[in-house]
Amino acid sequence: MDSALVAAGERRIGWAARSMPVLTAIGERFAAERPLDGLRIAACLHVTAETAVLMGALKAGGAEIALAASNPLSTQDDVAAALGDYGVGVHARAGVTREVYYRHIHQALDIRPDIVLDDGCDLVNILHTERTELLETVTGGCEETTTGIIRLRQMAAEQALRFPVVAVNDTRTKRMFDNRYGTGQSTIDGITRATNTLLAGKTVVVAGFGYCGRGVAERARGLGARVVVTEIDPVKALDASLQGYDVQPMARAARTGDVFVTVTGNRDVIRGEHLTVMKDGAILANAGHFDVEIDVRALDELAQAVHHGVRPNTDEYVLADGRRLLLLAEGRLVNLTAAEGHPAAVMDMSFSAQALAVAWLARERVRLAPGVYDVPQEVDVEVARLKLAAAGIEVDALTSEQEKYLHSWRLGS
Repeated sequence: MDSALVAAGERRIGWAARSMPVLTAIGERFAAERPLDGLRIAACLHVTAETAVLMGALKAGGAEIALAASNPLSTQDDVAAALGDYGVGVHARAGVTREVYYRHIHQALDIRPDIVLDDGCDLVNILHTERTELLETVTGGCEETTTGIIRLRQMAAEQALRFPVVAVNDTRTKRMFDNRYGTGQSTIDGITRATNTLLAGKTVVVAGFGYCGRGVAERARGLGARVVVTEIDPVKALDASLQGYDVQPMARAARTGDVFVTVTGNRDVIRGEHLTVMKDGAILANAGHFDVEIDVRALDELAQAVHHGVRPNTDEYVLADGRRLLLLAEGRLVNLTAAEGHPAAVMDMSFSAQALAVAWLARERVRLAPGVYDVPQEVDVEVARLKLAAAGIEVDALTSEQEKYLHSWRLGS
């Protein structure tokens, strides 16, 4: 092991931990209570410094851990080296091929896990299709992201899901803090690092107005951009319109946008017919989980020439008429490839909910039928309470009369 790489990873992990007081406190609690003693955990997550702090908390709780990356381009190699030195089995390296990416997931599963942690449902999918011999020992899992929850709920609806999975992504704290503020800031960070473009005065097209899309739209507008939202959901489209955004179909927005950000969890959001009418110099970025939201194959077919690496994480596609389209991060997650993902303060809440959900699952899994479960409300509230306490923020408490009023239907005005 390269000692310099390990030392760099340790510094990076230490820096992240400074902004993660809640998860650090949970790790100290786990070390004393050992709620995960004897459990084997296979995880498929972004291998970043923040994830390392989560791995440390779970290991302190007694778990044996094998970790693979949930994105071939997001792995921080120095963090992977440091985690290996800490006794976590790491199967990840930056910039691997798709084949190696899946091989790493298989290697993480070789631990024969009791519990799995996933970010996008790739690991769970492999369990149910290629490693079915392990399903007898897997008794529960957690899913970190919206795309993964969509896939899991479809599996549950088809009665294909073989064990209980906790939808960590769907907590109030994660949707608010991680999806909206984390994705919003880190996506803009990735775009500006990759292109050094000035967003003020530009037209930024945000495809999808869920929590992540709202965050991106808010940050882009805050930097002076004119924001156009595209949506398929009438309620979300109405919400965007009432918030002052211009709502258009992609076919129209494609003609006027300067920067495009897909945040939907679906495929082919930007297709060939959209690419053919875009401005010269249009920037294409994806902040959804998988690299299917922008049709990169169509872009390849349209291009007469491709200039890779015109800037770090920026490839230039030259069309027949000379127009140039700029694809960021190969169509993968721009915030984790061109930047560093969510700030550690954001992941403090997301991974704290993850850690507490794992401890809850370790206690309750034998009583749970296969399916998708919400994180218990007390876990969500506990994370928010700990975060407020770490920030020195106090909140009011209900008086006995207020409690009585809220729990009675007889009391009126």
